[in-house]
Amino acid sequence: MGTTSPVSVLKPIDLGYGVTLPVPVILAPMSGVTDLPFRRLAKRLGAGMVVSEMIASWAMVRENRNTMRMAALDEGFGPRAIQLAGCEPAAMAEAARMVVDRGAEIVDINFGCPVRKVAVGQQAGSALMRDEVAAARILEATAGAVSAPVTLKMRMGWDHASLNAPRLAQIAEQSGIRMVTVHGRTRQQFYTGTADWDFVAAVKQAVRIPVIVNGDILTPEDAAEARQRSGADGVMVGRACYGRPWATSHIAHFLGTGEILPEPCLATQQQILLAHYDDMLEHFGRDAGMRLARKHVAWYSRGLPGSAEFRASIMRLIDADAVIALIRRFYAPLIEAGLQRAPMRETEALAA
Repeated sequence: MGTTSPVSVLKPIDLGYGVTLPVPVILAPMSGVTDLPFRRLAKRLGAGMVVSEMIASWAMVRENRNTMRMAALDEGFGPRAIQLAGCEPAAMAEAARMVVDRGAEIVDINFGCPVRKVAVGQQAGSALMRDEVAAARILEATAGAVSAPVTLKMRMGWDHASLNAPRLAQIAEQSGIRMVTVHGRTRQQFYTGTADWDFVAAVKQAVRIPVIVNGDILTPEDAAEARQRSGADGVMVGRACYGRPWATSHIAHFLGTGEILPEPCLATQQQILLAHYDDMLEHFGRDAGMRLARKHVAWYSRGLPGSAEFRASIMRLIDADAVIALIRRFYAPLIEAGLQRAPMRETEALAA
């Protein structure tokens, strides 16, 4: 456990409509990752806010079975947020009404997804940063459709020749958007290079609504530096939570106190993993849950001795009970030896 000087203490964010973020340290929406079991676990472990996987507005309107499961919400944890993506204002407005009727307290609009299928094939996600008129129509239609705060997640721009996030943030504010999150990369960068936290400061200076900084925030110290360089009101955390669903709470603790919390002991990490695994089996069914959980089990083991062999074995198993037994066998000698998992940045290096 260590301490260092924090930047200015996080303050609660009032989004209107009776919705407040007491601690603006947010688990990022991540396709294939932030399903309901993961969001529920992260929130239980102290995340300030969790956001669903990106949901296509047209699929929501058609009540696609898989989409409805992706939009499932846990009544016990709030504020409950659903992220929508689409290029048609009417469909986005209708999807927003549907998710709010189902219990969502916040609707987040995706203008940041760089994936070709979304940005090029569907002209949604980050593609909308190239058409500010179309973007404004979507923002206005969605914000005007619901009596709930609507937020926006975007990138710096399509490429470095069109860094229009500050102007788009102003359009969003004028359209009724209550908060913007900026990933400090362009669409053309995808996830290469490093996130530009300094650029986010230009967005913060352009609007009066709260701004959240996102991208490459892997440690509590990263979060503090990102806030200091951007002036942002909060942080959004993504891959730092892979196999570490407690990461957001540790970041929030540091930003509030300057104290670095130690990683949970391996016995506690095993308990968290097993609870996560059980919840995935319950939510998705045993066969689908087992397949979907494989990546999570692998992430939990990163940085531990013998983890490569363990991950390979997990990928081969086709019985959920056998997976649970293997998890227990893998962790038992490590716990007995009193080993600790490597910190996040060392784990990233080991996994590279």
